[in-house]
Amino acid sequence: MAVPDFPDEETSALLAKDDKGGNAPPFSVSEISSALKRTVEDRFGHVRVRGEISGFKRAASGHLYFSLKDADAKLDGVMWKGNSGRLPFAPEDGLEVVATGKLTTYAGRSSYQIVAERLELAGEGALMLLFEKLKARLAGEGLFDQSRKRPIPYLPRTIGIVTSPTGAVIRDMLHRLADRFPSHVVLWPVLVQGDGAAAQVAIAVRGFSAMPSNRRPDLLIVARGGGSIEDLWAFNEEVVVRAVAECTIPVISAVGHETDTTLCDFAADLRAPTPTAAAEMAVPVRLDLMQRLSQSEFRMTGAVRRKLQHMGERLEAQRRLLPKLTDLFAPKQQRADELAERLRRALQRRADSARIALAGPAMRLNPALLQRQVSVRAERLASLRLPSAPLLRRVEEARACLASLGRLAESFHPEAPLKRGFARVTGADGKTIQSAAAAKAAGHVAIRFADAEVSAQVDGTSTPPKAPRVAPRPTSPTTSQQDLFGSE
Repeated sequence: MAVPDFPDEETSALLAKDDKGGNAPPFSVSEISSALKRTVEDRFGHVRVRGEISGFKRAASGHLYFSLKDADAKLDGVMWKGNSGRLPFAPEDGLEVVATGKLTTYAGRSSYQIVAERLELAGEGALMLLFEKLKARLAGEGLFDQSRKRPIPYLPRTIGIVTSPTGAVIRDMLHRLADRFPSHVVLWPVLVQGDGAAAQVAIAVRGFSAMPSNRRPDLLIVARGGGSIEDLWAFNEEVVVRAVAECTIPVISAVGHETDTTLCDFAADLRAPTPTAAAEMAVPVRLDLMQRLSQSEFRMTGAVRRKLQHMGERLEAQRRLLPKLTDLFAPKQQRADELAERLRRALQRRADSARIALAGPAMRLNPALLQRQVSVRAERLASLRLPSAPLLRRVEEARACLASLGRLAESFHPEAPLKRGFARVTGADGKTIQSAAAAKAAGHVAIRFADAEVSAQVDGTSTPPKAPRVAPRPTSPTTSQQDLFGSE
């Protein structure tokens, strides 16, 4: 671009000051840098620069720093976080791009740079280079291995489709599904081109994969119509490829026409040349299926009929070899008749014997005789009753005797003497010490009083008791402790 024909007012003022000679007051570095910044931004406020990316770096803040270079020059560049998040590809060294933005200066390094608002790959060759590099890297991770491919279900009950809701693709696919085999279709509408398309496609694929098992589709189709490599680039993004490769549902990729190839095709379980072909691959032809079922039913019915006829013939042959039913059961029936007759006669004899045996006791069970015996027993019981007064007297005497024994038992209780001022000495084993020798041998003893127990140490010496004396009033508060034997 040409240098501006007329400098702005600030630049003219600087030149005028400079023409006054060495006695003109100098400008500060900041003033010169600000004037240059405004001049450059005013003149190059919107430019498109083509060059190769060099020294690419993504800062922790999300801003992108890089340089654009060609054979003869290099231009620093920066893209702020808000614009870098909308890039349709991942910038890297060696890519030829077209940067759109404005030129500005950076006073900290006395340099100029381009603040890019948008980056585009420069030409199809750069896109293919990026395509091949990403393909090689993902293939090295095993995302395209054949061992990861899953079979497509023969007759899916529910089909999920990820595509644009307004394009001709979804209409063609629904029409073809209705012609071949009407199925339940769940559409996840997404952008299929432009900024944010790759993220929406990846979210849709992961969303279908994360559905509950009772609502999850049996088959997933990622579809888009034909277009240039730039139009189809969203399906070459790494986020889309990884989402398709990690999907838990079998995926058919139907992106572009038959000659178009995307990385999504390599990651999917099956590639369809067109979206319409994907619909044909997803379901069989209903009429063909009904015809096959009819043929299978006819063959199965014939096979079952022939099998039944063959088995019936074999069964008839076996039946002729078996003896007659009357011949098998005649001896058993005769034996059963004989046993029934013998049982009837035996029961009759048993009943007659029991009747004779019970005749004697039955005569003795006359109600008048029984009543007379009851009266005799009642008279005898009344004669055996004793007066209640002697019994009560004996009970009182027994209660008084029991109370006396209780008081005697309490007097013999080992703790009773303690209430009268005595003490009981026990050793470490809890046994009572009954002699001075045993106390000396024990050394450490426990003295049990009526209210509590104290410990004592026996040293084996005896101290004669001293006469009681009045202790002088202490000049300062002291604490004295008496020994166990009353000495101070």
